Amino acid sequence: MSSASTDAHSHRRPETAEAPDAVPGWLVALLAVASGMTVANLYYAQPLLSTLSDVFHTGTAAAGTLITLTQVGYVIGMLFLVPLGDRLEKRNLIAVMLAVTTISLLAAGLAVDFPMLLIASLVSGATSVVAQILVPFAASLAPDHARGRIVGRVMSGLLTGILLSRTLSSLVSDLAGWRVVFLGSAVLMAVLAVALRAALPQHAPTTTLPYPEVLRSTFRMVRTHPALVRRGLYQAAMFGAFSAFWTTVSFVLTGPRFHYSSIGVGVFALVGAAGAAVAPFAGHWADRGLVRPVTGIAFVVAALAFALAGFGGHSVVLLALAAILIDMAVQTSLILGQHTVYQLDPTARARLNSAFIAMFFAGGAAGSQLGSAVYHAGGWTGLTVLGTALSLVALLYWGTERRNRAAADGGTASR
Repeated sequence: MSSASTDAHSHRRPETAEAPDAVPGWLVALLAVASGMTVANLYYAQPLLSTLSDVFHTGTAAAGTLITLTQVGYVIGMLFLVPLGDRLEKRNLIAVMLAVTTISLLAAGLAVDFPMLLIASLVSGATSVVAQILVPFAASLAPDHARGRIVGRVMSGLLTGILLSRTLSSLVSDLAGWRVVFLGSAVLMAVLAVALRAALPQHAPTTTLPYPEVLRSTFRMVRTHPALVRRGLYQAAMFGAFSAFWTTVSFVLTGPRFHYSSIGVGVFALVGAAGAAVAPFAGHWADRGLVRPVTGIAFVVAALAFALAGFGGHSVVLLALAAILIDMAVQTSLILGQHTVYQLDPTARARLNSAFIAMFFAGGAAGSQLGSAVYHAGGWTGLTVLGTALSLVALLYWGTERRNRAAADGGTASR
């Protein structure tokens, strides 16, 4: 028996969130801001590694473990905490997770040695997956005809948080010191916990399965929903290309051609944030049943953007344009993927999101590592060839999609 049917028998309580009324604009905005602020916790430390290495007298490689552990924590949270969004009342779960995030960020800001900072970062990384509970929460609140648009708006906040986090961290650290970055985020998380606890509607669990069975059902969904795997692989390739670009473009900008400072690199990242503006449009296209054709267009745009970036080694304008196009393509693919995945089983959206995000997050991590290796071996040209290749691989895989197969899988990717 599939997990969907198991859940249906175990819990048939109606979802109050599926009411036909539109979600208030202020609530959508709050969810978008909250998603962006929580996911930003994963990236604050990246521009601070040199400073932290000096403060705690660690080598560069040891300092890099801070980012690795934060990401490991995020994966742990995706696999073991996000599925709880189907098992527990979401509003209370979100508040508790944000409270733990607040405490861990306070510990990071007050760290007296490097191991303390590492442990705090591991915990904050794990609980920052609250952003991945808020997105399916928004999908459940939305009426069917507007789900894509509302998810797109929330995702635009999440993606903006990713793109702006490094810039904000660099600026705050230069002005007030690295500890204020973590302490300031702790204050923001505490405020968010109170605001979301007061503003979010109560949302009953969608399953009464025991927690171990909830985890097992998450893995079963990978087998029972081919559309979930397909969209996860699409996004793994796209997020891999995205991560490869943003991991290595700083080397180009700080190199002999442009001589940017770390602040300059952070300001350049603001350009990429313009790509987040496409998210609501992507949601609208999804609502209109254009998931499949727009997905293919996004892959083509990404490939062309990396080709453009190949000529941008001598022009910051071309680099900026390529960055915007890459971000737009990746975000469009992501919104369309989530729109497809959330329709596979309305009673298991948190678990579906857990599997989907874990798959493409793995692609992003691989893309970051591979991008660094390719850049140091083949320079910027090699990197742009890698990004183009990943986009074209996704396009070729998209070409194998069949309308009747996608319809049989219950996905909307064929539309």
